Amino acid sequence: MPTLLVPGVLRTESGGAARLEIAAAGTLGAVLAEVGARWPRLERRIRDESGGLRRYVNVYVDGEDCRGLAGLQSPVAATSEIQVLPSVAGG
Repeated sequence: MPTLLVPGVLRTESGGAARLEIAAAGTLGAVLAEVGARWPRLERRIRDESGGLRRYVNVYVDGEDCRGLAGLQSPVAATSEIQVLPSVAGG
């Protein structure tokens, strides 16, 4: 099963979990669809209203930026680790 790593800033949306085991594999889009079904608040922090990745959220599949791969069509294996990193702004 792929594993989604949830950063501290988003853990309230995942029930406090730092790691989520995801049954879906195949593509990043399939993984995020399952996240939406099981943790809808978390998905809303990752995806925008049109279903695309939010502009200021970076998603890595096995250490590779999904935007440099195939975006939501990026392949996700059963052993993949997906990391979500929202940008942090401050002044």
